[in-house]
Amino acid sequence: MDDYRNRLITTRRWVIKIGSALLTTSNRSLDINRIQDLANHIANLRNKGYEVVLVSSGSVAAGMQRLGWYQRPRTLNKLQAAAAIGQMGLIQTYEAQFQQHNQCTAQVLLTHDDLTNRNRYINARSTLRTLISLGVVPIINENDTVATEEIRFGDNDTLSAMVANLIEADLLVILTDQAGLFNADPRHSPNAQLIPAAAANDPTLDAMASSGTSALGRGGMITKIKAARRAGRSGTTTVIASGKEPSVLQRIAQGEAIGTLLWPNTEPLAARKQWLAGQLQTKGFLQLDSGAIKVISESGRSLLPVGVLACDGHFARGELVSCIDPLKSQEIARGLINYNAEETRRILGRSSSQIEQILGYISEEELIHRDNLVLL
Repeated sequence: MDDYRNRLITTRRWVIKIGSALLTTSNRSLDINRIQDLANHIANLRNKGYEVVLVSSGSVAAGMQRLGWYQRPRTLNKLQAAAAIGQMGLIQTYEAQFQQHNQCTAQVLLTHDDLTNRNRYINARSTLRTLISLGVVPIINENDTVATEEIRFGDNDTLSAMVANLIEADLLVILTDQAGLFNADPRHSPNAQLIPAAAANDPTLDAMASSGTSALGRGGMITKIKAARRAGRSGTTTVIASGKEPSVLQRIAQGEAIGTLLWPNTEPLAARKQWLAGQLQTKGFLQLDSGAIKVISESGRSLLPVGVLACDGHFARGELVSCIDPLKSQEIARGLINYNAEETRRILGRSSSQIEQILGYISEEELIHRDNLVLL
């Protein structure tokens, strides 16, 4: 357990999920002081070189406040109305707090379709990576006003895990109003004990978790365990902790034994590379020159269009293609390509600086980014 806690010290890319219960006061209004405190700590992490993506609940709760509602509505149209109204106030509050630290924020609304449709997945990933590289704090929420299934069945625990997969985060921090995962519901069992750490896929955790719905949010600890398992597929560690703890984010970053740590089965890089290598069906083939073969094999660099001799097959952007050494007639790598087959044929052998001139736009400078490329 200590080893896993010590590893937190070296993490740099975080997804932080904040639940509705933390963002509202007892009278159902937005807790400005809590948001200010969390923004201060996130800004402090950013100043230390951490890359932070924030997944925030609270739009429905904020809408309920503005409408004077005290119970979460059950009808879909009222949920959507509350979300639409509340999202404005929620983002305005975050923006005002981060501006005090001279840090920019960006609102990103996603649905599950955005993360399951391959083209939209690649677009979302590219946008978030760009925002992170610019030093911006993306603030993500479900697009509740149009995503009917997400309001009925979804939750931001699941969304935060999917975002962790999307950006290949080192750590997912789920902040809640509980100290972590207990072996029984602490609200009803006074002898309940905190579980300091466990494997995310430990089946005994399910029986310990309490599910339920509060007046403001949905789900319970069971959704957080499932989120940790989903995040663990790409090697992300999860910490479930109380957002009411003083300096909770800094203490997690220092490896302090706070909350519940759920570790994945695989390391981040290994999980993604194993997934790519295990895909049985490729959609096309790229023949590489000797220079490209050398840089991806020996230097671990991305594949650029200039190093491609020929392109075969019919594939869409984001699909899996094979990289071939034509002299040996041997597959040396495979990866997810950033351009479709027609576009690839037009830019192969060309410098990345010519992509926009040839295609009229540029998605990525790389044909296959090194994070999406696995050697065989």
